[in-house]
Amino acid sequence: MTTETDQTGAVAPASLSTPAGTPLSTPDALAEVQQVARGISDAMSRVIEGKPEVVRTAVTVLLAEGHLLLEDVPGVGKTMLAKALARSIDCSVRRIQFTPDLLPSDITGVSIFNQDVRDFEFRPGAVFANVVVGDEINRASPKTQSALLESMEEHQVTVDGTTYALPRPFIVMATQNPLEMEGTYPLPEAQRDRFMARISMGYPSAAAEVAMLDLHGGASPLDELAATTDAATVARMILVVRDVWTSPAIRQYVVDLATATRQTGALRLGASPRASLHLLRAARAVAALEGRDHVLPDDVQQVVLPVLAHRLLLSGEAQLARRTTEDVLREIVRRVPVSVR
Repeated sequence: MTTETDQTGAVAPASLSTPAGTPLSTPDALAEVQQVARGISDAMSRVIEGKPEVVRTAVTVLLAEGHLLLEDVPGVGKTMLAKALARSIDCSVRRIQFTPDLLPSDITGVSIFNQDVRDFEFRPGAVFANVVVGDEINRASPKTQSALLESMEEHQVTVDGTTYALPRPFIVMATQNPLEMEGTYPLPEAQRDRFMARISMGYPSAAAEVAMLDLHGGASPLDELAATTDAATVARMILVVRDVWTSPAIRQYVVDLATATRQTGALRLGASPRASLHLLRAARAVAALEGRDHVLPDDVQQVVLPVLAHRLLLSGEAQLARRTTEDVLREIVRRVPVSVR
């Protein structure tokens, strides 16, 4: 087990509250969101060649207060993507290498008896950071994987009956190897459901791979990647995204999509209410990145696959037909009309 700290020092939780009735998604605020997000994306694109959609999804999840699961075969840049996002923001960053011998206390922290004061004191674990990079999360045991559940959902950690708040903003970016690979444990449904989105890197195009050999052949571009923003700015951008308006029709459309996944015979497990909430938040972030203060149906459709696909389980018949959850979702999006209520 190894736990690496890229930046050290305590980070006080930043308040993400705002006075009621105060408009935040103003034209100037949305322009700042676009400008800062573009800076983060450009910095990441200098490290991750030929994957603009993957980079955009990562930034979208960051602004939507979600967590990101990167799933693919080894060596395609999953950890590099997570590190690139982390280094683009001047904030506390910690990386955890998940291994079978990793303990839950290595993640959450532990209470240690201090001889000087004759009392127990809490030593924070690796999860106490703004950006937590979990490498190969499904190589740890299910017990260790579950140590992240409370922190990902409630932005807090409870150890020995005491609750500790995590810093804001807070995002977990975890990489996962395919289940058929040796030494992996499947993520439980409750764990997958806490990740707002799942993306696959995929192999680069030939041109992108040639460019990668040129850029990465001598030294890692991560070494030259400078932060383009800080935690306080990201926290302010999150508030702006929260304020993006969603009409009753859009909210009904999100619910109709989730309901359709629960009623189709192709799935034995549909989208949860948490999935509906994540879909709405992600759509708000997409709208903000486009400079709009309101959500359109196209925004929902743009993120429906990465937000919902990893939470669904295929029925036996669908598996025999070699269908994927993405295939089922595309069919549902084509079939479910946009509500006008």
